[in-house]
Amino acid sequence: MRTLKNPEQLWSAIDSGSRIALIGHANPDGDAIGSVSAMYHFLKQTGKQASMIVPNCFPDFLSCLNPAADPILIYRNETETCRQVIADADLIISLDMSGPSRIDDMADAVFTDSRARKVLIDHHLSPVVEAYDIVISDTDVSSTCELLLSLILESDAIGGDISRLNLDCATSIAAGLLTDTNNFANSIFPSTLERFSQLLQRGVDRDYLYNEIFCSYSASRMELMGHLLSEKMTIIQDGTVAFIILDKADKEKYSFHTGDSEGFVNLPLKIRKIRMSALLTEDDGFVKVSLRSKGDLDVNRFAREYCNGGGHRNASGGRLYISIAETPDYFTNSIEDYFKKA
Repeated sequence: MRTLKNPEQLWSAIDSGSRIALIGHANPDGDAIGSVSAMYHFLKQTGKQASMIVPNCFPDFLSCLNPAADPILIYRNETETCRQVIADADLIISLDMSGPSRIDDMADAVFTDSRARKVLIDHHLSPVVEAYDIVISDTDVSSTCELLLSLILESDAIGGDISRLNLDCATSIAAGLLTDTNNFANSIFPSTLERFSQLLQRGVDRDYLYNEIFCSYSASRMELMGHLLSEKMTIIQDGTVAFIILDKADKEKYSFHTGDSEGFVNLPLKIRKIRMSALLTEDDGFVKVSLRSKGDLDVNRFAREYCNGGGHRNASGGRLYISIAETPDYFTNSIEDYFKKA
């Protein structure tokens, strides 16, 4: 599905912008940080300056994408600075987020208080198009980074020649492709492998990125993973659905840091009969829901109907505004209802 306005509108808006803010979603993952960082490096290459802002902290393993000279601003930690950057911007580009709800406390500053032109570049289903002046959305790609690379290659600055793209930008894009496909295990399109091949031709060090992203965890993170699999995983629905509970007590016990649970939701899918997996994580005031599935089992519909969320057919998420103690029963009952309807 495509919801595209002429990409020329994007380049025209960038050409006329003098103060550009690049925004990624809350709890930013590799595609969010990768696309924000990639756009920053591309704009810098073309003589434009931009500031990068995300609502809260991102995992340490993505720090390799964070420019030391001009680091990504964290709204939760640097609220007044971020609000000033947003207020001063004449162009705001949102990447890898389908709408205002994806940036939590930043939403008012960006969508209510700011008079800047607003651009969306995204690959999620059902973008909130009315919130933006320019929308470039394509769900038939692996990631926002893949979509962004296609746009950049078509720009006058690059003219289809990947060798003209700076390596920092290419590396950030490659990180988004690696993470949003779980190292090419899901969400793959023919274009995905073609684009990654181009990035390798440009000189992206795939081994370096893989080690930074997938092989840089702490020992406590590995211990937490073992504990969750052995003690906190429940299999229901005749062995076809699994869910894992990650509560605050376990976070504290295993010295949890942002990003430590990355990939945990995929682990139960390695079990032969499991078709759907959920990671249910206790947070402040809500339970974060991460969902994955195999084949044609639609977790996007489940997330929308039962978890105040959405996403893609095989990868979605949401939030439950209940206690962690209530979550197992709620999830089990919701699964039973969902499969009865199906």
